[in-house]
Amino acid sequence: MRTPSVYIAEELMPFLRARIAEKLYRSGMKQSEIAAYLGITQAMVSKYLAGKYKTPPGEVARKLEEIAGDVASFILFGGRREDAVIMAARRVLELFQNGFLCAFYAEYAGVSEDACRSLFSSTRDRSEILEVLNSALNELLKEGRFPGLIPEVRSNFAYALPSPRGIGDVAAVPGRITAVKGKAFALPPEFGASSFTAGILVELSRIRPEIRSVLNVRYGNDVERALEKAGFKVARIKTGGLSEEEAVRAIAGVFVEDSYDAVVDEGGFGVEPLTYLFGRNPLEVVEKLKRLVGNL
Repeated sequence: MRTPSVYIAEELMPFLRARIAEKLYRSGMKQSEIAAYLGITQAMVSKYLAGKYKTPPGEVARKLEEIAGDVASFILFGGRREDAVIMAARRVLELFQNGFLCAFYAEYAGVSEDACRSLFSSTRDRSEILEVLNSALNELLKEGRFPGLIPEVRSNFAYALPSPRGIGDVAAVPGRITAVKGKAFALPPEFGASSFTAGILVELSRIRPEIRSVLNVRYGNDVERALEKAGFKVARIKTGGLSEEEAVRAIAGVFVEDSYDAVVDEGGFGVEPLTYLFGRNPLEVVEKLKRLVGNL
């Protein structure tokens, strides 16, 4: 009987494990370390690195490639093995929950797509969002030059559930990120902890649903030069004189025309200029922050 668990084990996990192993190996991790982290033998890691694994259909492979990249980044950022396992499992289950995998599973198992969809609810587990955001936040706080980028209004770092219905579906840092004696400090992320950055992601979900994370930092001539050196695609806007609601819509609205790495809000009277870094997830945003810092 070809249940979803059998489909995952036979058709998806070999490719996902292989791609994670390849990414970790390219980043300098030893085969023995990869084997221990993935819970497989070193011989299996060697087999994966030799390209000996089954590749699923193109669309599925691309989705699994994204998951592999995120899980590998999580591991390299120091995430626990247990959390990495849970993260990968939840991401794969999410592909069932949103219906993406049902067409492929239906063909594999000889059942209808409706039967597949009936097995999975649309309820999304919020713990993964908090785990990933917290891991990325910890990495951000380790960046020694980040405190110099915290603006007067302070920074916030947010990550939204897929298709957020409101700010309650977006996790962020309560009280924002601040600098204390030259070091960045933040409380653990919570859902509903932000109205402005969360509002941007809620609005953005209707335009570019793949972009689910944002971090705001200060703006200035040095940041302008660093954005250019980093090769970021940047949009510009002025929110001076706008209400918070209007500013949220304005920042998200620039994505109607194209997708951007960063949005510079030049501010205006009574509004501090800011830079917003966007990404598919918080780990990607932290990578962009590191590129920005590296070019300051």
